[in-house]
Amino acid sequence: MNRRQALTLIAAAAAMPVLSARGAPLRQTWEGRAMGSPARITLSGVTSEHSFAIFQKIEKEIERLENLFSLHRDSALTRLNRDGRLAWPEPEMLEVIEIATSVHAATRGAFDPTIQPLWQALALGRDPAMARALVGWENLSVNEREIRLARPGMALSFNGIAQGYLADRISALLRAEGLRDVLVDMGEIAARGQRPEGGPWRAALADPLGTIKGETDLSDRCLAVSSPRGTLIGPEGAQSHILGPQGQPPRWSLVAITAPSAALADALSTGACLLARDAIDAALCQFPDVQLAHIS
Repeated sequence: MNRRQALTLIAAAAAMPVLSARGAPLRQTWEGRAMGSPARITLSGVTSEHSFAIFQKIEKEIERLENLFSLHRDSALTRLNRDGRLAWPEPEMLEVIEIATSVHAATRGAFDPTIQPLWQALALGRDPAMARALVGWENLSVNEREIRLARPGMALSFNGIAQGYLADRISALLRAEGLRDVLVDMGEIAARGQRPEGGPWRAALADPLGTIKGETDLSDRCLAVSSPRGTLIGPEGAQSHILGPQGQPPRWSLVAITAPSAALADALSTGACLLARDAIDAALCQFPDVQLAHIS
């Protein structure tokens, strides 16, 4: 089980009617992949004909956003990492960096997307000493004309925020289509409205072994879950995929945060894994309507 599998959608797994001649609620579901992880979208009160056109728009939007944030294709992010600069960045790239900057400050540097060189060194079993010197959010220069990495060899990873941002963008797309009751799972969750049979969407929080640690209801709210031991890296598979900016190990095995924005919840849940309990409370207090749903 990886980090993205630490959340189980109870509502989506329940037996619910897709169509009823007597007027029972409609449910349409799309499944695919986004940013390398399984993704699922559930729409309530939509016919199959209507949902087909909507799902096509969703696939195009996922493709567009992966062309910005993926580390596994020729994306805006990989070009920035390769060249050390990116001219005329897209508004979505600037928005993600703005959110990351606010979470970086709130977590006192624990959340730092410049971790990529260190993450890669540890994943490949290399000496991390040189990579540590390349980590530092303060060495990122950003404006509407250009994003620039101050040091040769610096690189960014948005793996701790991009899935949440995709959920936010797909949720906004569906809202623009006039849909009220939707569940967007891009690895992190954006839930709007209610389930087809009524009531809030519900998610179970599971540890890497699949043990349910808690449940939470979601309606017009987003959820992100971080499980540091859910994905292990390094030649012996002993290193958590969530690292502090100097390679510090996580303090917690499971952190779940709810917020108005999935990108914000995603970044905060990642950073919170590295913080003491009082520092988590201090970080979350800096954002309106953000709550710690579970920690263990």
